Amino acid sequence: MEIIFETQSVEQTEKLGASLGKLLFEGDFLALTGDLGAGKTAFTRGIARGLGMDELITSPTFTIINEYHDPVALAHMDAYRLKSLEELENIGFDDYLQGFIVVMEWADKVKEMLPTDVLWIDFTVLEDGRRRIRFTSDSPHYDKMIGELSK
Repeated sequence: MEIIFETQSVEQTEKLGASLGKLLFEGDFLALTGDLGAGKTAFTRGIARGLGMDELITSPTFTIINEYHDPVALAHMDAYRLKSLEELENIGFDDYLQGFIVVMEWADKVKEMLPTDVLWIDFTVLEDGRRRIRFTSDSPHYDKMIGELSK
């Protein structure tokens, strides 16, 4: 299933993320793709808000993984600076696949290591500054989730 949304502002991108966040469960994996500045971190801030988090969500570009634990466990990852799949293995990637909701930016760089059941979310900056956000799923679990978002 594929569904496309367009947002007009950072606030709308965060709001879409918050709507998705309310639907997420432990074990869910969101694979975000798109150019620098396309809205991936803003979207993740919205997800955290939808999960009920009050913490400041920042880009994990330099730390690779930021963990948040209240009220649920969220692992916000960024594969942009990884030089190899082994680097991701060495920081304990597999440990996050259970017990966390995982949001990974630049997930296409490490596609080979991702679980089979993933919700892909691609961000495109349009000429007038709007964002096209494409949700793609091959899973009944995520198909149901993105169907809920489109209502």
